[in-house]
Order: sequence, then structure tokens, then C-alpha cells
Amino acid sequence: MTNAPARSKPTAPFSAQNLVLDAEAEIERICEWLRLTVLKDLRKRGAVLGLSGGIDSSVTAALCARALGTGKVTGVFMPEHDSDPDSLRLGKALADAVGIETVLEDIGPSLAAQGCYARRDGFIRQVVPEFSEGWGCKVVLEDALTGRGYNISWLVVANPAGEQSRHRMPLDVYLGMIAAANMKQRTRKQIEYYHADRLNFAVTGTPNRLEYDQGFFVKNGDGAADFKPIAHLYKTQVYQLAEALGVPEEIRRRPPTTDTWSLPQGQDEYYFSLPYDRMDICLYALDNGISREETADAAGLTSDQVDAVWRNIASKRKVADYLHAQPLTMLG
Repeated sequence: MTNAPARSKPTAPFSAQNLVLDAEAEIERICEWLRLTVLKDLRKRGAVLGLSGGIDSSVTAALCARALGTGKVTGVFMPEHDSDPDSLRLGKALADAVGIETVLEDIGPSLAAQGCYARRDGFIRQVVPEFSEGWGCKVVLEDALTGRGYNISWLVVANPAGEQSRHRMPLDVYLGMIAAANMKQRTRKQIEYYHADRLNFAVTGTPNRLEYDQGFFVKNGDGAADFKPIAHLYKTQVYQLAEALGVPEEIRRRPPTTDTWSLPQGQDEYYFSLPYDRMDICLYALDNGISREETADAAGLTSDQVDAVWRNIASKRKVADYLHAQPLTMLG
């Protein structure tokens, strides 16, 4: 399968319409690639994937079910102590809609035994000493449109009364919190590979193009997979396929979330700093030589803001180089 999805004829001037594709044709193209990749190239009987109740895993599951058959796809629910209950509920709704088998693995006890929550909370208490049971937390990114050459992350906490406060973090606190949070993604992937091994299935990755390009995944966590069938699709295109595939409307209406921290958090405040539809426009324009003025008009930004977003994309691509890299060896 080529990198570029099948698209309908773009309109001028440049706008979000340039990202509109022929959904049915793209679904068939991906399904053909899935059958070839899983059954012939990987020589596996089917596919395993984690179901989060989000749009990307839902579309990926629906594609796998259509390509391989519902009996050849297993979805894994992996909630933990900080998970939004809607994630499990919507994941089950998707599995019912497409008719695939599922298993439930509560990874909370495993994460607690590894010290995931205790390690995270210990770092938080270096900044907020009173942080304890009943408090919530998340990490948010400073607005990418400020034009800074670097990004600043903030710690947001909420006490049991719901009162929130925002705090600057020393680098060691930030790195420690992220390291602890990444244990969640790596534990989930371990569970996925367990089920893949027992079934002789391949593990499915679910990143869209924006996430894949910008490194919005954990190395050897949700970044690990045997194949990634929607990594060539912009997030807005994933939504287009979702409608054509009959993904439940409630999932299609759910705002993208990290579902990693104990406070509600959107992907745009954690990593991208812009809603996915405008990030898609900026990324597409950068990759296709669209002028910053046309991009600004299409995304509802100023030209200077487009420049800031493009700098941010370039910066994240440098991070993604490491995340995508294979282990280094001295072999020729």
C-alpha cells in the first residue's frame, strides 16, 4: 500500500476539502493490503489490537474485521485506575457493532505492583507536597502558537474539592512523570503480544498519520506493532472512514483524549496544542508545498501562527526520529 490514500479531486483554493477522500475506495484498498500483509507477509491467522473506545482503534478494528473476518480479530480492553469509564463502555459498543471477540484485562493491579502510580505521585509531591489520595493530575503543553522555539509543559492538579492549580515543573519531575505514565502503554502492549502469541495473530498498531509523523506514541509501548494500517491517513480522514464503516456515532462524536492521566485531557492540550483538524491542514500543507498564506486561510490562523506550527512540527519530527529508530548494532 502506498503512503498516500486515495482522494477525490481537490478543490481550489486550498482548504480542508483537499483532505477529503473516497472513503469506500480507501476502505477496499486498505482491506486488500491487510489481507496480504497479515496472512501472507506476516503469516499470521488474524489480528489483535487494544480497544480504547477512541476513533483510531475503532476504525482499525472495523477494517480488520472487514478484511480478515470477525472471527480472526480479537480486541483487548485494558483499563487501569485512571481510565475514563467511557473508554471501556465505548470499546464494548464498537466490538458489538463489528462483531469481534474481546478479552478484558484490568492492568491497574499490575501497574500498582510496578510502582507506576506511586512513582508518578512521588514526583508530583516534589512540586505539590499536599498531593495525595483523591487528587487528580495531568500534564499540559503551552500553546504552540506563542512562537517559542521550545515547548513548556505544565503540571495541573486538582484537589478533592475540584479546585485546580497549574505549576511549572523542574525537568527531572517532568521526565519522571512521563516515565511513570509510559509504563501504562508498555504494559498494554505486553498484554497484546501475549494474546497474539497464544492465537498466532499479529499485533495491530492504531496510529493515524498525525500521531505517526509527530511521535505521539511510546517507544516499545503503543508504538510497537507488527503492522499499522491507518498510519498513512490524516485524523480527519480516519473520521471519514469511521462513518463509512458504521462506527457508532457516539465514538465519532467523542473528542480525542489521551486517557492517561486522572484528570480529563484532550490530545490538543497534551501534545499538539491545536485541534486535530487544523493540525491536519498544517501538516498536509507543509508536506505538499502549500504557501503559509493559503495555509493560514484554510486553518483560520495568521501567517505567523502557521510558521509557529510548522516549527513545532519540525521539532517533533526530530523527537520522532528516535521513536521510529530500530535498535543499533555493529552488523553491516
